[in-house]
Order: sequence, then C-alpha cells, then structure tokens
Amino acid sequence: MTTIVTSVQAIRTRLTKACIQAGRPVDGVTLLAVSKTRSADAVRAAHACGLSRFGENYVQEALDKIDALADLRDRLEWHLIGPLQSNKTRAIAAAVDWVHSIDRLKIAQRLSEQRPPHLRPLQVCLQVNISGEASKSGLAPDEVLAVAEQVAALPRLQLRGLMSIPEPADTPQARRQPHRALRELLDTLKARPALARLDTLSMGMSDDLEEAVLEGSTLVRVGTALFGARG
Repeated sequence: MTTIVTSVQAIRTRLTKACIQAGRPVDGVTLLAVSKTRSADAVRAAHACGLSRFGENYVQEALDKIDALADLRDRLEWHLIGPLQSNKTRAIAAAVDWVHSIDRLKIAQRLSEQRPPHLRPLQVCLQVNISGEASKSGLAPDEVLAVAEQVAALPRLQLRGLMSIPEPADTPQARRQPHRALRELLDTLKARPALARLDTLSMGMSDDLEEAVLEGSTLVRVGTALFGARG
C-alpha cells in the first residue's frame, strides 16, 4: 500500500519536472492537499510529511476538521474549494484562510462583512466556469471582469486570482486548452490598474497538474494522487 510519504514525494517530483519543462522556478507552484472525505488523522499524517495547506469542499466537514486539528491551527492553512451558500458564509469567514469558489458578488460581500477584524484579510479567488458546463458552478468568462473589480474593492478580503475545474479531456493538448484560457483571462484582468496585483491561478488536479503548470498554474489541488482513491 502506498504511504502518504511516498505519495508526497511522487507529487513533488511531478511538480518539479513540470516546472522544469515549463521553464519556471521549481518553487513557483503551491501544492494544496485536497483532504475532503479524509480523516483529521490523515491530515495530521500529511502535515507530518511536510504539507501545510489543505483544501476542503464541504463546509461542515471543513469546520469539523479545523476544530479537530485546532492544536495545529497556526501551522495549517485552510482553503475552501467547494461551493459556498449564503447561509454558510459567516462560519467560513471566521474559520478559513482562503476561499477559491466565489461565484457571485453576494457571497463575496457577505464574507467581507463577516470576516472578523482581528484576522488577516480573507484570501479569495473567483471561480470561473471555463468549460461552460451546465453542471458546474462558476462565473462565465465574460462576467469575471465586472465582478473582479467589485470584489477587489471590498474590505477584509484580498482578491488573489481565479480558480477553475475544467471538463475532463483525453489528450494533453485538450487538457491544456482550458488552463490556457484561464491564464489569458487573468492576464486581461491584470491589465486593469485595480487588478494588477492578482497573482493566483488555482488550476490543475491529480490528472492534469502537468498541463496546468505548463499553462501557468500557481496552485494545484491534489487529492487522489496524495491520499489514494476514496473508498
């Protein structure tokens, strides 16, 4: 059975090779361990292997896990990467460090109002439905600029960039295309003075992290390749 130590080493090797192929610094891509449906003990073991950033999809599961690992709170960075409903924003605003899945202005406004003032600004990304799938959350690409400018002006938030979950594809070139589109969209945003400091492309998962890195990803979200297939 593959251990978490072996899995972490394997993912870091893949990231290093992808960065070298892309001509990018090997430390230029952040590894976010997607710990949804994994136990707090699994997160603790992954942290012991050197991981410190963890992504959760479900609000209550995230809150429970953060509470169970409260002794590590100052050493862990928690990211919500799944959908966020309006009635769950208050708890999330106080509990996590990042939210990747903002798909409408109302959610950002509520997070801004509810972020406790003693905490550093909540780091946020706009989720973009880059493949135009009816089943996926996210802003349409042509909606992003207007929302980004409004979110960037909100207090207690820091807009960092864009996130996407592209439609699966069979070939490397097909997998690269939506990542390229998201990078080009971020470049368009950064041409605006109010958005010039955006620096995050949250894209790429276990099956397509190489293609994402080649197209400029700064943060890859890896679950299965780290923790194994969910039972």
